[in-house]
Amino acid sequence: MSEIEKKTVVVVDDEESVRRSLTALLQSVGMDVCAFGGPEEVLKADLERPGCVVLDIRMPGMSGLEVFDRLRERFPRVPILFITGHGEVSLAVRAMKAGAMDFLEKPFSHQELVDRVQEALELEDRRERDEAGRRSIESRLSTLTGRERNVLELIIAGMSSKMIAAELGISIKTVEAHRTSTMQKMQAKNAADLVRLAVSAGMAGE
Repeated sequence: MSEIEKKTVVVVDDEESVRRSLTALLQSVGMDVCAFGGPEEVLKADLERPGCVVLDIRMPGMSGLEVFDRLRERFPRVPILFITGHGEVSLAVRAMKAGAMDFLEKPFSHQELVDRVQEALELEDRRERDEAGRRSIESRLSTLTGRERNVLELIIAGMSSKMIAAELGISIKTVEAHRTSTMQKMQAKNAADLVRLAVSAGMAGE
């Protein structure tokens, strides 16, 4: 079972038959599922960051849109899929404008649901890997000295070693030494890789 499949899918629907059906379907394809019967249950639950949330847009007590807002406060980037009934598409569109990933209008096929949830899990997996990569790069950046960071910023700006030397009032040899040290600390293969790493960590335009 892959890491994607091991991520928990949270299902929230007040209709027990629907909730059980969705849970059984997703579990049948190897997904871990945690189901809740309504807004109060899921909002009070001690949840770790889920891989995806499947949320009924209309429930008693609190609408799916309200639950969506509350869940996004706890898990800002977790993909959320809405299940809507006939005539509720406008609500789903509002949710998507607010950041929901997608919606499914009843009736939908089992395969359609599985495909959408799998897409959501893969999206979350990519986000987590991107975040981990960014944290790693930021950690490497933090090891640079002030002068190395100055040199790196000027490399990103497109300056040659000669131009950097003139800008900082140091020798070209010293610039090259800082460049070499910076590449080693950043684990960059070449100058282009060094720039890519720095830009991905948000250094562009500093």
